Amino acid sequence: MANTAITQTALANSLKKLMLSHSINQIHVRMITDDCGFTRHTFYNHFHDVYELLGWIFSREVIDGVDQYCTLDQWQQGLQLILEYTADNRMICLNTYRSLGRDHLEAFLQRVFYRFLFRIIEDISKSMVLAEEIKLECCEFYSNALMGVFISWLKRDLRETPEQMLKQIDQMMSGNIVNTLKKFDRS
Repeated sequence: MANTAITQTALANSLKKLMLSHSINQIHVRMITDDCGFTRHTFYNHFHDVYELLGWIFSREVIDGVDQYCTLDQWQQGLQLILEYTADNRMICLNTYRSLGRDHLEAFLQRVFYRFLFRIIEDISKSMVLAEEIKLECCEFYSNALMGVFISWLKRDLRETPEQMLKQIDQMMSGNIVNTLKKFDRS
């Protein structure tokens, strides 16, 4: 592992450790660097602020694993990874949601779900003739719906299991994106 990756991982691990007992808005760069033995200068060589580090963590730990499941046949597996990550990192996700970092979390989730659904929509529509605008509108609508369900789950303190959430989302979404796109297919 390159020095940059080792440093970023150490900073990330320190932030995750601190988030088990502090909300993201209570954590300062000095706390992270003190925990992992780096200087503030080292932190700022890699990240602009604590929120950027948090985004890096989510990107590395969530997005990288989901990309391979962005197809009509495998979307449930990708979504299950996101749900399981959230449950496995319950305190970190809930502390982010309950803090001033909530906007960062919502923006991150919007990007994740949009990217996830856009690739699925591309997979579904490869044999269709659709205006790009229709695909983008469909992606926007369903990513907002998915984010709304996810935020509601956070509000309920992750009461349901990832499996229960996946079943609920699957019941509401399965076939709907395909049907929406078929309405606009000009082939």
